[in-house]
Amino acid sequence: MANSETSVANPAAIPHSAPTPGQMPIPMLDLSRQYTPIREEVLAALAEVVDRQQFILGQPVAAFERAAAQALGVAEATGCSSGTDALWLALAAAEIGPGSAVITTPFSFFASVSSIVRAGATPVLADIDPVTFNLDAAGVERILQSAQPVPVRALLPVHLYGQCVAWNEFARIGKDYSLTLVEDAAQAWGARYNGISAGALGDIAAFSFYPTKNLNAAGDAGLVTTTRPELAERVRMLRQHGMRQRYHHDEIGWNARMDGFQGAVLQVNLRHIPERNALRREAAMRYHRLFEAAGLAESGIYPNHSVVLPKEVEPNHHIWHQYVIRTVRRDALRQHLTAQQIGSEIYYPVPLHRQKALEFLGYKEGSFPEAERAANEVLALPIFPEIRLDEQERVVGAIAEFLS
Repeated sequence: MANSETSVANPAAIPHSAPTPGQMPIPMLDLSRQYTPIREEVLAALAEVVDRQQFILGQPVAAFERAAAQALGVAEATGCSSGTDALWLALAAAEIGPGSAVITTPFSFFASVSSIVRAGATPVLADIDPVTFNLDAAGVERILQSAQPVPVRALLPVHLYGQCVAWNEFARIGKDYSLTLVEDAAQAWGARYNGISAGALGDIAAFSFYPTKNLNAAGDAGLVTTTRPELAERVRMLRQHGMRQRYHHDEIGWNARMDGFQGAVLQVNLRHIPERNALRREAAMRYHRLFEAAGLAESGIYPNHSVVLPKEVEPNHHIWHQYVIRTVRRDALRQHLTAQQIGSEIYYPVPLHRQKALEFLGYKEGSFPEAERAANEVLALPIFPEIRLDEQERVVGAIAEFLS
């Protein structure tokens, strides 16, 4: 497939109407709208950390861990320093390292693969489903049915954009091939599959609380969840330099502890996340209706002139961390939106098998056609709990103008 820019003879020549005077830019995310109503609540939580002087782990983190475990319905939740560290801790706790291969997706943030490398294991990639953008279970099984130079011991599917992978299939594959199932749930706090929360589906899971996530910290933070207490005990040991007893190091761990300020902020945001996720779902449904009313919601996967809307696939409960459309004219459309001061983002423009840092994996262009096609076509539109109807109308109106 040609690069999406080639679908327009001269993208620079596309007429870009300026925003109406007085119109404000529409951001991808507006954290000020989130924090203004809870400012005093957050400041009080931070002040308590200062008063307690528990700046690393301590009561603020422990309280968040208990509340998080209860919210997700898991036995154990262990706070750590970032979502990337959470992925590494999950793999290391499950003893996935040298001599092991892990199957994951080429269409995700870099950490999904780099954490496998960091654990000393070998990443093996499989293509994605073109509707959900998630790892395709059938492709995973084809790999498992073929000879592999390094034995596959784990699967690391990513619940991309806020929607869980087809978990029934992955659970069956995991059982059939005796594999550890590690969820990358960095974008999926509150998502559910068949009523079970992301983070409670597999053997162990990793969350990110980067400030742009739907459940967010005021900096970097992450969480490892599991239904297996022995894995949680290893996570707690590994996040503190391999210590079970102070200054007695059983293994080479890492400094991956959550700080008290992040635990405090996360406790506050956790109380508000059910309402915020509900508002995200409402915003996504408004986008659906607005696109349909504008005649832009074309069925199929690869339309020539319209846009493909994201879908919630049963039995999923999608939390719409991102609202991602796809179009073959993606780059020119993004240029048009930027000219109208409408935010957008590409998650992700370069699939992982085409990243320079991962050339050693040996994959080539064309290895994963669905991931490569998605990288050329996806565009995330502004979505956050506080986005207004008039802002969404502007977004869809600008897209309709471009496609007319």
